[in-house]
Amino acid sequence: MKAKQFVLPLLIFILGIIFTIVGALFKIQHWSYAPEILTIGSALEVISLIVLMVNIIKYFYRNK
Repeated sequence: MKAKQFVLPLLIFILGIIFTIVGALFKIQHWSYAPEILTIGSALEVISLIVLMVNIIKYFYRNK
């Protein structure tokens, strides 16, 4: 499996983690837009995992 297939999902996942941490900080400090930032972070993490699963499935079906 080539490492290039993991770069995009990894970057999206890291971005999602950053948004989640920042959103948690906003939530703790009772600042505005905390729920929106947390939602964006969680959505990015889910999207990255879906992209990763699709890449893995494509790889295994291609090499059958």
